[in-house]
Amino acid sequence: MAYLNLYKDNLLHNFNFLKNMFEEHELSWGVVSKLLCGNRDYLKLLIELGIVEIHDSRISNLKRIKELAPHVQTVYIKPPAKGNIHKIIRYADVSMNTEYYTLKLLSDEAVQQEKQHKVIIMVETGDLREGVMGENLVNFYAKVFELPNIEVIGLGTNLNCLHGVMPSQDKLVQLCLYKQIIELKFNQSIPWISGGTSVTVPLLLNRQLPKGINHFRVGEILFFGLNLFTNTTVEGMRDDVFELHTEIIEITRKPVVPIGELAANPQGQVHEVDSSLYGQTSCRAILDVGLLDVDPKYLVLDGYDFSVVGASSDMLVIDLGQNEHGYKVGDELSFKLRYMGALGLLNSYYIEKRIA
Repeated sequence: MAYLNLYKDNLLHNFNFLKNMFEEHELSWGVVSKLLCGNRDYLKLLIELGIVEIHDSRISNLKRIKELAPHVQTVYIKPPAKGNIHKIIRYADVSMNTEYYTLKLLSDEAVQQEKQHKVIIMVETGDLREGVMGENLVNFYAKVFELPNIEVIGLGTNLNCLHGVMPSQDKLVQLCLYKQIIELKFNQSIPWISGGTSVTVPLLLNRQLPKGINHFRVGEILFFGLNLFTNTTVEGMRDDVFELHTEIIEITRKPVVPIGELAANPQGQVHEVDSSLYGQTSCRAILDVGLLDVDPKYLVLDGYDFSVVGASSDMLVIDLGQNEHGYKVGDELSFKLRYMGALGLLNSYYIEKRIA
């Protein structure tokens, strides 16, 4: 039976690495928990680490965090939809915003609930996902500052998430300059410049982070220890917080190429046959996990000498060659994961989640 392990000692190791680094540079930070898909046991583990600020893009996850730890500051990290305004005010202490229309709805609801709601205004810096355009920022703030029960605690930006635009000193300095302009013009203090995410951590490690950036939102680097500039593990961090365990449910020597007339498979793919491989055979194994749970391209195959043939909805086929390692039915194969692979597994109803 396939299952996913979260190794709590490895998670603690990465948490302490980041905690010490941020404390050394006197930076505020929160953990992005959306990868965990609201798993109660995993969220409890985060909270037990001592995390006091958790970010998520699903309101149901923020609700669960508040149920587990009312003291934790919750941050909703995408522009809210109008149908969710009531829940945002109820379960999110902070939200990230880009639209005055939405902020007016949040203000009205905060008044109704007799709450002061904090907001971070997101600024577009080139990746072209969410964000107010820089030339519109001053006028935008002029209106937002007038809204009752809304407290602007920061401005932020997001990079690398859509088009892969990487953070740079120039982009982050620009964000800091926006803060200075707004504070001077409106005589208002903006405590946070939330320009830090997992992809920005290498700038901090290389002492290239502008001094004005004082708040980080990190998820991927906590769970995978990944330097997104070099696609390597950050020195001193672990890349094995998560591990997928699968079981071999069939091993059979079969032809290397399929036999018969070929058409598109359920994924819309048409297999191309290499005629030079006709007559050759190899040992093929089937694992008890499939596309419904994880795309094979997000499995880390380091240490294995087999190749992935492909996958259907519930089964993954690998080519063991001559099976020199003597794998047999019932043996377990485990894989480290890339971010999107772990996300698929954590979102899968069919994969058991364990803590080791």
